[in-house]
Amino acid sequence: MASDLSTILPRVLIVSRRSVRKNKFVDFVGEYHLDLIVNYGAVPVIVPRVAGVHTLLDSFEPIHGVLLCEGEDIDPSLYDAELSGLSAEELEEIRRSHVSDTAIDREKDTIELRLAKLCLERNIPYLGICRGSQVLNVACGGTLYQDVEKELSKNLQGGERVVHLDYDNYDGHRHKVKVVENSPLHDWFRDSLEEEKMEIWVNSYHHQGVKRLAQRFVPMALAPDGLVEGFYDPDAYNPQEGKFIMGLQFHPERMRRPGLEEFDYPGCPSAYQEFARAVIAYQKKLNSSTSMPKGLKLNQEMEKKRSIIVRSFSIAKEMYTAGREMPQDKCDLEAGAEFLQSNMALSTQQEKRLKQMGATVRNAHAYLERMKLNEEREKLARNVMGKMSIEHLSDLMSFYHMMGTICSEVLEKKVHCLLN
Repeated sequence: MASDLSTILPRVLIVSRRSVRKNKFVDFVGEYHLDLIVNYGAVPVIVPRVAGVHTLLDSFEPIHGVLLCEGEDIDPSLYDAELSGLSAEELEEIRRSHVSDTAIDREKDTIELRLAKLCLERNIPYLGICRGSQVLNVACGGTLYQDVEKELSKNLQGGERVVHLDYDNYDGHRHKVKVVENSPLHDWFRDSLEEEKMEIWVNSYHHQGVKRLAQRFVPMALAPDGLVEGFYDPDAYNPQEGKFIMGLQFHPERMRRPGLEEFDYPGCPSAYQEFARAVIAYQKKLNSSTSMPKGLKLNQEMEKKRSIIVRSFSIAKEMYTAGREMPQDKCDLEAGAEFLQSNMALSTQQEKRLKQMGATVRNAHAYLERMKLNEEREKLARNVMGKMSIEHLSDLMSFYHMMGTICSEVLEKKVHCLLN
């Protein structure tokens, strides 16, 4: 039995990370991500990092949200890495220091960049954590530091040096960030911020980071060395309306007290909560633009009268297409004629149906004129809509679906009044 789209929970795609276990590759996703997505009302759909999956992304539709998280360094050739100024010796030292991260995974890069660009094109909610934030920045034309310590920290003129990765205190390491006022991050951590400092302490597992932030984004959090630790698109942020495009360099889902499941701050899970809110709203908007209005529900008496009108139109169709003679009992045609005379304001769909039944022969000239006018309007509408953005077209579809529902209700009332 086909499921009603309105009863299916929204789907959030998450790309797995590949690891080696018992001499074989294993795909995995951190459980904290999955747990939060489920708790807030969505279904995580894991996209396996296997060869060729980037060509099969259409098979994962419908996509209501994308969450990208951990992974290896992004292929430097995907941004202007030649400007880093790092020597061959320095690059080799980086590879030795961060063995697990510097092994480039081009298949994962391809999958995630395609998903990120799909979200940007269709305004699908997107949350990028750690590497996922870097993918989002690169997808929009931004660049990365290949190594924060060698490119940023050693050249720091002023400000405070920051340790962004501590292998000896991996989960326990924290550094402070300054939260930008009036940003979503400010809203989420408002109760934990001191009014003058506007600082929180975040975990840090990365040796790369945003170098040049893509133009469409604005920072939400900055480390003392100036590194962007969080950003979002203010024009694509309204969770209640299904809009959410954001990247966080730190891991709020892992900011928990040692040995406990309690978060460092009450605002830590808010990114996931608001992301899920946007995903749910996006699904509703998508369903409203693709679902068909339900048919009119008629009582027994109205159904009987509707059948008489349908029979009248059927006879008219046979007269028109098969050359059938006028029936002796003209009452068979009167019901359809009366209905047409009192309902001249017909929709395009209704006119097409009436044309099939031959009823429009009663006023062929007027009908053809209306058809010609409709064709001109349709051509003009196609030209105008061809210049509209995907977001505007989606909003327009939602509006006309709502208008169609209203028209159906009004038409039902008119039919009821006519038949009674």
